[in-house]
Amino acid sequence: MKERIERLKVVKNLIKTHRIDSQETLLQKLAEEGYSVTQATLSRDLKYLKVGKVADGQTGYYYTIPSEEERKESERHSIQDFLRGYVSVDWNDALVVVRTFSGHSDSLALAIDNMGLEDVLGTISGRDNVVFIALKQGSNGESFIKALKEKIPDFDPD
Repeated sequence: MKERIERLKVVKNLIKTHRIDSQETLLQKLAEEGYSVTQATLSRDLKYLKVGKVADGQTGYYYTIPSEEERKESERHSIQDFLRGYVSVDWNDALVVVRTFSGHSDSLALAIDNMGLEDVLGTISGRDNVVFIALKQGSNGESFIKALKEKIPDFDPD
């Protein structure tokens, strides 16, 4: 875990100090810093950091890190989407099932993804009113609920 945290700091610093226009370029810069990662790992890192691309107005796009205020605003929207859509939550050792109001499963799954909870391996939105959340190895439903309560103080799973 420590290596990941350090790598995320390096990724943020590289994006802030260089004009990086592709994952290939970022992978090269990371290699120069002593980090050997796969493209899939880098994609997850970029998603976790909420990295976006912005147009430079002439030659193309480059990566950017959202400001702290933009990140907090995005998180507030995710929390609102979750609270607006969930009906109930149940879990076992490896899976969390969130029942939603009709039509809210997609936005609720996206909200969970955007919160960047460490326990979450991934989400699957059901057709209309359920979200399945796969948990990482070593995580369980109790730790997920605890992390969710830390992000969303108004959340009451009972």
